[in-house]
Amino acid sequence: MNRPPDPDAPACRRHAARPVPGPGQRRDDGPAGHTANRPAADRTRRHTGTKVWRVAVELLADPRVRLGAGAAGVLITAHAARVGTVGPGEARAFRAVNGLPDSLYPPLWLIMQFGALGAVPAVAGGAWLAGDRRLAARLLADGSATWALAKLVKRNVQRPRPAMLLAGAHGRGRPPAGLGYLSGHAGVATALGAATLPHLSPAGRAATLGIMSAVALSRIYVGAHLPLDIAGGIALGIAVDAAVALPTGQADSRRDDQ
Repeated sequence: MNRPPDPDAPACRRHAARPVPGPGQRRDDGPAGHTANRPAADRTRRHTGTKVWRVAVELLADPRVRLGAGAAGVLITAHAARVGTVGPGEARAFRAVNGLPDSLYPPLWLIMQFGALGAVPAVAGGAWLAGDRRLAARLLADGSATWALAKLVKRNVQRPRPAMLLAGAHGRGRPPAGLGYLSGHAGVATALGAATLPHLSPAGRAATLGIMSAVALSRIYVGAHLPLDIAGGIALGIAVDAAVALPTGQADSRRDDQ
């Protein structure tokens, strides 16, 4: 029978007096005990992360959720843009992108055209030729409505272009006309991308998301918009696509190879 260790005994004796774990037992008073529990904890964290991701995907597949989120984004950014000044954080973000090298202008200008009004019939025509007439109609409605609503929001918010609000803003290409908030290019690219994403493979989704992001950043790079303008355009594109999908019940079912 093991006797309890004597507190007055030397350290070496106290250590020796500790009972030795038997077969199938694990000693939990050292690093090894904590290490043995790590795999189970890692599995729990991975399982929790997977559940959160699935819930988020299911929520975003509901057009009502996207419509509410997009509309809220437009209202919040429009309220901030009405102030008529540029905050220090927004100014830093603008200068970080606007100050990139001039050598990036040719490829970014090309990508930027995916947010132009002309991209709407081009992308819709591609879907039509691919045999998806329902998607083609949705793309045509998404892009046209987003472009028209962007013009309407501009008249109501009345935020100038970056050159009128920030000293040293670097303009590239033809000077943009009209007002700054919100970005029609970012809105159109987002609306077209949101409608197309559920019909693409994982690689196609990654490429589409990359193009959407590049269109948004390119508008800051050429000096046409401030970050808040871009955020408002993205929110508008999300809201318009959701509104177009809602009456027809076009919930975004994901591909099986996701």
